[in-house]
Amino acid sequence: MGEMRERGGTAAVAARALTVFLVAAGALVLEIVAVRLIAPYVGATLYTWTAVIAVVLAGLSAGHLVGELLAGRNDVLDLRLAGALAVAAVSTLAVPVLLRALAPRLLGGDVELPLQVALLSLALFAVPSAAAGAVSPIATRAALLAAPARAGRVLGAMFAAGALGSILGTLAGGLLFVPLLGSTRSVLLVAGLFALLASAHLLRRPRAALALAAILPLAALPLWAWGRALRAFESPCEVESAYYCIRTPDFTHLTGRPSRALVLDHLVHGINDRDDPRLLYSPYLVLVERTLRAALGDDPPAVYHLGGGAYTWPRTLAGRARLQVVAEIDPAVTRIALARLWYRPDPATTILHEDGRRALARLDPTLRFDLILVDAFRDVDVPFHLVTREAFALVAERLTPRGFVALNIVDRRREPRFLAALIRTLREVFPRVEAWLEIDQARMAEGRVTWVVFAGRTLPLAAPLVDARAESGYAFVRLYPDRMDLPADVPVLTDDHAPVEHLLADVLRRPELAE
Repeated sequence: MGEMRERGGTAAVAARALTVFLVAAGALVLEIVAVRLIAPYVGATLYTWTAVIAVVLAGLSAGHLVGELLAGRNDVLDLRLAGALAVAAVSTLAVPVLLRALAPRLLGGDVELPLQVALLSLALFAVPSAAAGAVSPIATRAALLAAPARAGRVLGAMFAAGALGSILGTLAGGLLFVPLLGSTRSVLLVAGLFALLASAHLLRRPRAALALAAILPLAALPLWAWGRALRAFESPCEVESAYYCIRTPDFTHLTGRPSRALVLDHLVHGINDRDDPRLLYSPYLVLVERTLRAALGDDPPAVYHLGGGAYTWPRTLAGRARLQVVAEIDPAVTRIALARLWYRPDPATTILHEDGRRALARLDPTLRFDLILVDAFRDVDVPFHLVTREAFALVAERLTPRGFVALNIVDRRREPRFLAALIRTLREVFPRVEAWLEIDQARMAEGRVTWVVFAGRTLPLAAPLVDARAESGYAFVRLYPDRMDLPADVPVLTDDHAPVEHLLADVLRRPELAE
């Protein structure tokens, strides 16, 4: 009799541990997916990750406290466990619905962008995380009652189950669910898992199971109908890769010609003209093209593209460059450029799907480039390892004597802190550094602008004005760093210390500067 009771206790402990394992996995999948889910609205910056992680951890912590209170009644532990799981299921199902309903209302206006991201994360993920967090203490209490003589082992097993589930959820969310299912379907899968677990804990309570079977649809069906009306269960992405939510909207209505844009998360990365690959809609590319022509004349250039973007510039140079190497970390971006953006690489072009700095370091050491174009930034989301002194030292090694590096960055018009740090860092490596603005932006007293920065041993543009209005509608002016009112209290950016987000904080925090 004692042996049978022990076996029953072991089975009960195993069942509760399995529940904790699966719920922990589901909660971490939701956390990983959360950033991808809101990225099309706010981007995937450090602020986004910080807000999501803080909200999920706060929700889990609050859930643990609530679960501890709910675990006090021994006779209804299964009911309370099923209730917590049901709340987790319904609130998880509500995430994509609330996203579509709340994002247009929470974003924009006079609220600082980091606060907007925090409020959106709180509205979407606090309740699902708290409900998932309540499961562990209730399940642990039930397991201890099933095997009171083995309290130490039971506690160890439950803690281990939660930790292993969290590890599995983290890996599965990033490596499996998002690339294969996309963020919206992953959320629906987690909601289904929670609902299934809620039902499983009521198998011995048929009346409660019937009640749950009635209550869950009453809560879920209105949500489903509302979500269908908002198209909340449809992904906004044409392709959702391991890196980006990718879209290629038609821009013909804006350009007056057949054209498409590449949108990564929330930002337009480039616009390609269907019929004329040399027609450039991005002002900074017009300036880069003029600068390269001034440096080389009619000589065919060798160009390294650190980031493919919309493949606008590789497409423009196809058939004209003697060598092009494109380092684009996301193969999905290349595939969509080929399928939707009319890109056709020529024999002189090599495409590498890896980090641009790593790819540059691994190239044939004899290769040298006339231009290294750093085009891997997403708005204010700047991969810090691409703008450090060490990165630029590698770039300098790979340039021809008349070669230069070009970057376009977003910062303030007045007192641009990131620009100041970038110029200071470039001057540690290059004798010549210049900053340019499109002429209308140069006339602005304040606001957010796109700076184009060149650095090299020599730079080819002698005149302070580049007038390309006849061919593109744009003109550019050089702003000499020594004559600019640049902040002095900025660091040289290094691999050890590159506080890019801090330097761009004003652009994010001030609503009139954030876009």
